[in-house]
Amino acid sequence: MERTAPRKSACWIALACLVVPMFASYFFDDMFSTISYLFEDPARTQLGWDAAGYGLYASGYSVLCVFGGLVLCGMLLDRWGVRITGSIFVGMMAAGAATVLYAITAGFAPERSLRLAYVGCMFFGLGSEIAGTAVTRSIARWFRHGPMALAMGLQLAIARLGTALALVAAPRLVVENAGHVYSLSETARPAVFGLGLMAAGILLWGLFVAMDARRDRQVGQEGAAAGEEPFRFADVLGILRNPNFWLVSVLCVLFYSSIIAFKKFAGAILIPRFAIPAETAGWMVSMLPFATVVFAPLFGLLVDRFGRGTRWMLLGSLLALLAHLLLAFAPQGVPAFGYLAMVLLGFGYSLVPAALWPSVPKIVPDKVLGTTFALVYWVQNLGLLSFKMIAGKILGRTGEALQGAVSVELMFTGLCVAAVLTALLFVRSSRRHPELELDTPNRQ
Repeated sequence: MERTAPRKSACWIALACLVVPMFASYFFDDMFSTISYLFEDPARTQLGWDAAGYGLYASGYSVLCVFGGLVLCGMLLDRWGVRITGSIFVGMMAAGAATVLYAITAGFAPERSLRLAYVGCMFFGLGSEIAGTAVTRSIARWFRHGPMALAMGLQLAIARLGTALALVAAPRLVVENAGHVYSLSETARPAVFGLGLMAAGILLWGLFVAMDARRDRQVGQEGAAAGEEPFRFADVLGILRNPNFWLVSVLCVLFYSSIIAFKKFAGAILIPRFAIPAETAGWMVSMLPFATVVFAPLFGLLVDRFGRGTRWMLLGSLLALLAHLLLAFAPQGVPAFGYLAMVLLGFGYSLVPAALWPSVPKIVPDKVLGTTFALVYWVQNLGLLSFKMIAGKILGRTGEALQGAVSVELMFTGLCVAAVLTALLFVRSSRRHPELELDTPNRQ
């Protein structure tokens, strides 16, 4: 017996509940990006972290994800469903964020505060990634026969609005003041604000859980359609043997590392490259998430209506490459080139995800969808763990701000070149396997 699709109004209300926890997560993750210059000199803050320490803290987001936690929890998501698993990890996300805030404000020595914040960031990262997997899987279920790419694009856009808010708000919460030593409470202001957002996200997640339970009572038991076998842990091997899974994963890690790791050190890159103050750098890099607020849903709608998803991925990767070439080689001290690079990167940051994530349900069965998303995120976090630490070490060792910024940008340019090559392989795979409908419109 075929399952009845939920009403359109209910789908959009559910989506509205799902986006707020991710909005809060994105804000908290990027809360120090545009004030990362504070950590170039440990004497500037009472906290006492340096650039390498900040890079270590930022890399903590990916540690538990990389060392098995993300994959195991993704399998639990397919076994237990989004309500139980998602609730556990939304709670873990908030608990990790609270630990980071405590580490920053407790007055510990720099080494001890960094260790505790690192642990908090690890749990925040694992909670955020599994919560994000639960959100994506939920959207795939609720919009299975509707505008899935549009819904995923909207979720992505609103989540990245959290990043935009962090990038713009942080320099206002922690105002730049030459020669000033920032107190613990001043440094922690973005974290306090982010934790408040997370509390709102928890409340709306609870509302979604109630809606999802009601939906399952109406249309049948959560999980597979009638006649489909339940998830087994052995199904993971089938995912790993799927070449399209690896194309998605490799493109994901290359593309996202070139943008997310860049955002972590945006202030330390843009300020010396274009001779701008921290507040201007905040506005400049905030163009990335603001662009996705407009263009991610638009490109999602285009994917739903016209297909050609792999071509969108290729175009987005090319735009990211052009952006990082500008950031690395444009004339020094000319902010216009920085703005142009952010426009190109913003388009790419909208194009690739709008086509990439809706392609995942097309390459695997529904029963392993949560595990597949978790595996993709695992590969992504492996790259993020590495490249955030590498970027921090490059900036910390060069000793000269401009030289460090250019050196880091050369690394990001190399990642984009590899992303373009991977996208070309994905285009070829789509042509060879038309039955997967990777370039077919989502709306019938």
